[in-house]
Amino acid sequence: MSDPTRPVPNGRTGAGPIGAGQPTQIEPVEAPARRADAKWVPKTLGAYDVLVVGGGPAGLAAAIAAHDTGSKVGLIEREGRLGGILKQCVHDGFGTIEFKTHLTGPEYAERFMVQAAGRGIASHLNTFVLGATRAASAAASDSGTPAGNARDSAHSKDGANFVLTVENQNGIFNIKSKSLVLATGCRERTARQVFIHGTRPAGIYSAGTAQYLVNVQGYLPGRKCVILGSGDVGLIMARRLTLEGSRVVAVYEAKPEPTGLARNISQCLDDYGIPLHLSHTVTRVFGDERVEAVEIAQCDKAMKPIAGTERIVDCDCVIVAVGLIPENELAEALGAEISVATRGPQVDQTFQTSVPGLFACGNCVHVHDLVDYVTESGRVAGRSAAEYAAGRRSAGLRTPIITSNSLLYAVPQLFDVGAANEPFTVYFRSRNTHQDVVARLVQNGEVLAESRCAVVRPQQMQAMAVGTLSSVPNQNCSINLDLSARQPGSRKE
Repeated sequence: MSDPTRPVPNGRTGAGPIGAGQPTQIEPVEAPARRADAKWVPKTLGAYDVLVVGGGPAGLAAAIAAHDTGSKVGLIEREGRLGGILKQCVHDGFGTIEFKTHLTGPEYAERFMVQAAGRGIASHLNTFVLGATRAASAAASDSGTPAGNARDSAHSKDGANFVLTVENQNGIFNIKSKSLVLATGCRERTARQVFIHGTRPAGIYSAGTAQYLVNVQGYLPGRKCVILGSGDVGLIMARRLTLEGSRVVAVYEAKPEPTGLARNISQCLDDYGIPLHLSHTVTRVFGDERVEAVEIAQCDKAMKPIAGTERIVDCDCVIVAVGLIPENELAEALGAEISVATRGPQVDQTFQTSVPGLFACGNCVHVHDLVDYVTESGRVAGRSAAEYAAGRRSAGLRTPIITSNSLLYAVPQLFDVGAANEPFTVYFRSRNTHQDVVARLVQNGEVLAESRCAVVRPQQMQAMAVGTLSSVPNQNCSINLDLSARQPGSRKE
């Protein structure tokens, strides 16, 4: 705590009080007394059947789907406009599955914003979530109940299962809902999370920040740039910076293969002559006020720098594109189980989490490659949340979906036996690159569904559409998802 009697400068000049040549002493000020009304409760800003947190592509799709299912829907967005990260993605390639055309990010978002506005969905913009709680009766209904057992929805006296405390320009309020959809997206890993040594000069940006500076604010972050990481945003920014007049020295990736999509390697690097150095990383940054150079080193198979391979590369800007992490703080606060593999909440095929009435979708569940799949997950989550709010869906009997060692992860992680007659999609990433394989959902030796994959790569998410199952899975036995070499005569889906 600072000393209240310490001399302080006046304004921005560092001088003393106006009209005096010396700093003055500030008298200690007593802290204001605690409010007499210790049980003060914020006013209610709204009450909804379904409340969606996040106004990006997943949140917009969820809100629209919930509204079309008959629910009263509210949408919370911390920024001043809907659309999420798409507002700053001016390149095309969005909508190839959803609309069968190539759109820019703003164009894609605009289509859903128009749909939401036409439906009169209440959007609370510039609104920040301060906290989230479950109604006492809802929490009591599943307290002590083992995971996987049937748990019906239990509303509080006013029908609300969730209460969110939010803040906007008008003050602090509560918003209530029967079901809650989290569409909070993901955030970027930073330079400090990958242990880059050196000073902290100006000129080091995450790829998303650089994208915002260039595409929204019209600023050029640097003239001679080094990009660390071969994620899609970093690759796209390599092209964008080149088009804006910067020189991109190279892209460095610690892994032995790129993490971005092959089309972005071709269109953003190869087409512009930008070199990609695999098994290389930035180990140190040089510069005091501004980046002056970086130290580059080769990496071994464990992605550790190899001593003696260091070299200095001059630059005035470092763009860090080392991956994304789902935003799961609200899910954790509400008690949802978090997947170690995806770092997002575990969900079933309806995108309901381990907390009854709490749904999650989009990049806060796992990081997607294509916005079209983000939209589809939001659509399923919104429809399911509306059915839960109306009492037509509950947190039913579940069995886990276990992935083989050939896979990094799969979503959903749980299977709701009560929704076995509903088509759904399994999203997964392979641990290594394989060609001509078959993904199978198997329980007790019975193949529930399978799909042929011409090629699978860790950097490319796979989507396996599963139709109505021919038999209802056993709730007491796990379902296994694995990859195997395709045998002649294997059926396709």
